[in-house]
Amino acid sequence: MLTLTCPVCGVAACETELAPGGEAHLKRFGPGSTDDQFEEYMFMRPNTKGVHFERWRHAAGCGKWFLAARDTATLEVFGTYSAQTLAPPADLIAKIQSKRPGWSFPQ
Repeated sequence: MLTLTCPVCGVAACETELAPGGEAHLKRFGPGSTDDQFEEYMFMRPNTKGVHFERWRHAAGCGKWFLAARDTATLEVFGTYSAQTLAPPADLIAKIQSKRPGWSFPQ
């Protein structure tokens, strides 16, 4: 079972208490974008096994959104952090790199 710690209220919640919100740190394209940019954003994302950054909402708790880094193949959780963060914290990146040598944050 997947357990994430909400960085807002500090509660370790299992996946039944959480609502997934999709991939984090995406460059979104909206009005004024080209069809190709919007298509790339909607449909052309890599879906590889491994480390992903995701949006989650603590639905059965404080109701706040937060971000999490986890491995989709092993369900290992590297950490959670505020949804207002524009990029993963440096200490979280370092933690992932120590466990996954050669991994780098996709830009």
